[in-house]
Amino acid sequence: MEDARVQLNQSSGLNDDDDDDVITESAAVVRDEPPQDDKGPPKIDCEMEVLHEKVKKQVIKEGHGQQPAKFATCFLHYRAWVENSSHKFEDTWQEQRPVELILGKEKTEMTGLGIGVANMKSGERALLHVGWELGYGKEGSFSFPNVPPMADLLYEVELIGFDEAKEGKARSDMTVEERIQAADGRKMEGNSYFKEEKLPEAMQQYEMAIAYMGDDFMFQLFGKYRDMALAVKNPCHLNMAACLLRLKRYEEAVGQCSVVLSEDENNVKALFRRGKARAELGQTDAAREDFQKARKFAPEDKAIVKELRLLAEHDKAVFEKQKEIYKGIFGPRPEPKPKRLSWVVVFWQWLVSLICSLFKRRRPKAD
Repeated sequence: MEDARVQLNQSSGLNDDDDDDVITESAAVVRDEPPQDDKGPPKIDCEMEVLHEKVKKQVIKEGHGQQPAKFATCFLHYRAWVENSSHKFEDTWQEQRPVELILGKEKTEMTGLGIGVANMKSGERALLHVGWELGYGKEGSFSFPNVPPMADLLYEVELIGFDEAKEGKARSDMTVEERIQAADGRKMEGNSYFKEEKLPEAMQQYEMAIAYMGDDFMFQLFGKYRDMALAVKNPCHLNMAACLLRLKRYEEAVGQCSVVLSEDENNVKALFRRGKARAELGQTDAAREDFQKARKFAPEDKAIVKELRLLAEHDKAVFEKQKEIYKGIFGPRPEPKPKRLSWVVVFWQWLVSLICSLFKRRRPKAD
């Protein structure tokens, strides 16, 4: 058992010196595709559920558990379009930043979105149809986001999860210690889900933990409080990357590792996992750079050495394949073949040589 654990750690490029990190190879393969953005709202065939006179819902992916109650703090991702023009005016997935919404205390322009979220379960993804009366209203919005007047809206929403009440206490109303503690609790729940091989549920918990550590919050922290927050936030990003690697969502894994490296440019786990993701994307030069940098700080790590060797073997295989392709196209230089002279050419050569010899014989007599 101990040998197996060591082998898993080495294949992950990690030293298991804490409980913050997860070992990706111990989990079963789970396929959970990310939401797609094909230049417009998703096309859904299922029937619409009427939640309100101006709010309808179509389920894209089923969730689990209970629906959030009033004053619950919900964490969600969404894309938003103007329905009649398919103009996208907001996308939190692109920003990699979940949004917090307190049911019953949302902004006026998010009233319809709040009604939809209140009728969703954790992990559920849905398409919401919201009338302009419960959106940006008669006047619209001409700043950010840019929404025309009287515009019906479409939201592709995923409810990551929610915290029941504290009577609607928002993150901004919590003390630093409360927010860090809440994030750490979510991280531990995510690790528990991961051990049960429930990757989507684990990712939901990590995303909620990251939401507590938003940019607005981190910007205000200095000294020991910033160190405390990063000690929770960075492992969540790394664990998200580990899950995304298993789910073959490599570009997202690169993004999660890059967030950690923006705070800690020499983080070996982040360099290793980003290198793995880049290698899978075919970005071999960038992957090699990550692995080589990681090796400077962990020269004895066998997993890093292995990945560098695999890249070298890959480059050699590509070179040999290209060599064969070019050889097939151009081929070896052909040997010149002696040309066979026609009898006419031979005759004229003989005649010219005969005339020259006769001319040479007569020339001395003339002299």
